[in-house]
Amino acid sequence: MSDTVARFRRLLWRSVVGRRRRTLAGQVFLLQVALVVLLVLSGVVALYLQSERDAQAEARRRSVAVAQTFAHSPGVLQALAAPQPSKVLQPLTEAGRKAAGVDFIVVMDTHGIRYTHPMPSKIGHRFVGDIAPSLAGRTYTESVHGPLGHEMQATVPIEDDHGKVTALVSAGLKVKNVTSEVNRQVPIIVATGAGALAVSTGGTALVGRRLRRQTHSLAPDEMTRMYEHHDAVLHSVREGVLIVGDDGRLLLANDEARRLLRLPPDAEGRHLCELPGLDPETLELLASGREATDEVLFAGERLLAVNQRPTDRGGAPGGTVVTLRDTTELQAISGRAEVARERLKLLYDAGLGVGTSLDVRRTAEELARTVVPRFADYVSVDLDDRVLHGEEPAPTADTLRRIAVHGIRSDHPLYERDRLIDFKPFTPQARGYGTGRPELVPDLAAATDWRAQDPQRTDRILEYGIQSLISAPIRARGVVLGIANFYRAKRDPFDEEDLSLADELVARAAVSVDNARRYAREHALAVTLQRSLLPRALPEQSALDVAYRYLPAQSGVSGDWFDVIPLPGSRVALVVGDVVGHGLHAAATMGRLRTAVHNFSTLDLPPDELLSHLDDLVGRIDQDEGLAEDSGIVGATCLYAIYDPVTRRCAMARAGHLAPALVRPDGSVTFPELPGGPPLGLGGMPFQTAELELAEGTQLVLYTDGLIEDRARDLDEGMELLRRALAGHPDRSPDASCGAVVEELLPHGPKDDVALLVARTRALTSEQVAEWDVPSDPSAVSGLRRAVTGRLEEWGLDEPAFGMELVLSELVTNAIRYGSEPIRLRLIRDRALICEVADGSNTSPHLRYAATTDEGGRGLFLVQQMTERWGTRYSPQGKVIWAEMALRGAPPGVPGFSPEAWEALEPDDG
Repeated sequence: MSDTVARFRRLLWRSVVGRRRRTLAGQVFLLQVALVVLLVLSGVVALYLQSERDAQAEARRRSVAVAQTFAHSPGVLQALAAPQPSKVLQPLTEAGRKAAGVDFIVVMDTHGIRYTHPMPSKIGHRFVGDIAPSLAGRTYTESVHGPLGHEMQATVPIEDDHGKVTALVSAGLKVKNVTSEVNRQVPIIVATGAGALAVSTGGTALVGRRLRRQTHSLAPDEMTRMYEHHDAVLHSVREGVLIVGDDGRLLLANDEARRLLRLPPDAEGRHLCELPGLDPETLELLASGREATDEVLFAGERLLAVNQRPTDRGGAPGGTVVTLRDTTELQAISGRAEVARERLKLLYDAGLGVGTSLDVRRTAEELARTVVPRFADYVSVDLDDRVLHGEEPAPTADTLRRIAVHGIRSDHPLYERDRLIDFKPFTPQARGYGTGRPELVPDLAAATDWRAQDPQRTDRILEYGIQSLISAPIRARGVVLGIANFYRAKRDPFDEEDLSLADELVARAAVSVDNARRYAREHALAVTLQRSLLPRALPEQSALDVAYRYLPAQSGVSGDWFDVIPLPGSRVALVVGDVVGHGLHAAATMGRLRTAVHNFSTLDLPPDELLSHLDDLVGRIDQDEGLAEDSGIVGATCLYAIYDPVTRRCAMARAGHLAPALVRPDGSVTFPELPGGPPLGLGGMPFQTAELELAEGTQLVLYTDGLIEDRARDLDEGMELLRRALAGHPDRSPDASCGAVVEELLPHGPKDDVALLVARTRALTSEQVAEWDVPSDPSAVSGLRRAVTGRLEEWGLDEPAFGMELVLSELVTNAIRYGSEPIRLRLIRDRALICEVADGSNTSPHLRYAATTDEGGRGLFLVQQMTERWGTRYSPQGKVIWAEMALRGAPPGVPGFSPEAWEALEPDDG
């Protein structure tokens, strides 16, 4: 059947083409001849034009190069200054002209009078050309008709050492002298065109012979039978069929096509442009001849699905075959289905794209960007100002803040972002906020209540083209958090179906907004708790110059902490710790550990013993919370260091923590090898203390793992970055060192909490410390008392001398009576006056109330009354009893005692 149809098409086209004056083969031949001739002529013309342009460009380039070279040649300025410049310059210009291949080099003064010219008779005459640009210091090229003919010349200024234009030089050549390739290329183009014409002639002859042979192969009865079958098919199908020739004439139209397109009876044989009633889009498609598949076009009140294919496949004549199908009812049904599909797709995309983070503002931005322009042209999201801070919203819409606004254009007149808006009670926004139901305003121009909110702004909104509004409350858990406003401009206004869609979109976003609000509240509580547990300010002390940085993570809170704790004897304890995990549990555990460290430090324990007590505490926390379902094992690391400014020694111990960095006074950075104990809470393993002697000015850098550990780098790389940030800056202040380290290692903010502590060591001089060895003899107390009084007088501390005598007499006498050798006395003058008595025993005195009949027991009570504080600390060699006396004025007096009476006392009377 397909072969028969193909034969019929060829016969039909032969009958149509045969009525023309020329055959198709002849027309193709004439077209090919015209095309080849046109291509040849175009090539020749383009070659001549290109050659002319290249010649001018080459002439301009060579002229500029020669003129600039001569203008900057050595000796030109001297020649111009000669009495007769032409005698000197004429030979030079002629030699340069011949060497450079130009037609002339002319040197002239600033008035255009020539000094040189290839034609000597022209010397002294005015130069032909414009010299004003060159007098202004620029190089100027132009095409002129000069003494030598049509010339391309360049004029260049000659400047003296001060930049002043003293003369001009011009070089040029005739354009026709530039070498051109056009004469050699024209024969090639002509020969190529002739060959193409010959090939096309032969091809056309072969095609024509084949067409005639194929046409004569059909018998008349076969052609008749084919026509009958084809005619029956065309008039019985429910699809319109058109055949259009390559000249735009309608060759065939069946009955259905005439009905759908309302064609006149004499439509066949007429040009498409002559047919009445064709829609412009349909006419454009039929005349273009392009392929089309189920393109929907309007034909009056009908929607037609049009398919169009060319007929020149398989050697058939040119033209197109068009089929038409009435899809009016089908299109209406599919249109509604498409709208429903688009709405479902929008809801699906909103479910995926809205609420990707626990951030209120970002969630609002995602809602606005998801629905523009698919559902609305402009969207604004207004939330109650309390919601942004994690609080419950107000019952009325008088404190709404605009946190997102987005549209198809950025120059819209809507309220700007971050503006606090008080919606009047009669506006759609306020009504929707109060009732919890969306409000539809299909025509904003007719809504007087909406326009009364801000008459000037609403007028600008209407002039801008915005004409329809839906205000949908953002409602979660029965509470309205804000309002989402959807606007449309210059398209179909919102309807009731759009109202339900807007409500569904906002409902999906409301859950994310509420989750973000609750997260913001919990996060703020956690951050507040964490910051309240960290030091508010560094204590006053003289041993270290301390600076710190605490950087919370980008999300969540952690258990990193640090502390600076003054100890007796002008010593200072530094501690840095990290509780594993995030959230309120980690922050609360951090507070418990920090409090424990403070309590243990008051016992003046060595670092290893303090960490052992802390390890036991963490283990008990794990046991106490082990029964809770939502609690996990507490893990923590800690580094504890004690620095003594008298001995300049630092004792350190660590529990699973990173080793500190030491910045020496020469700028070198080291990481000391400290014994690495297990993290706190594991138990069973002892901790070890390491002592280092630090030179004055050494910087001790303590930090948590969030500073150097990152997913993008390993631990060694982080340590090397820390080393580079600290090295080479021994004179930098601790605060500057903190800033440099943070900038180097955390340029984009930390992903985990970071605690950084930088302490520069100080040392007490020998003039601030006095020491004596104490014999184990009570009679030595009086002499020791005099020695101490003399040292206090040297320090200018006459007022507290009496009280200090009482204190040291009591402490030394107790050490002689109840302690063991060796006994030493040390006075330290710092922010307070400190007295330390060390002996080799481990027994510690205790304060108690003595009865009236007791002969002793009042000495420590006297020490407590005379000093700010006192206590005991233990060492591997024994113990140290210490007492601190304030230097703010005279010490408090003791009733019944005077300096004279104290001098009369025997040492054993204490």
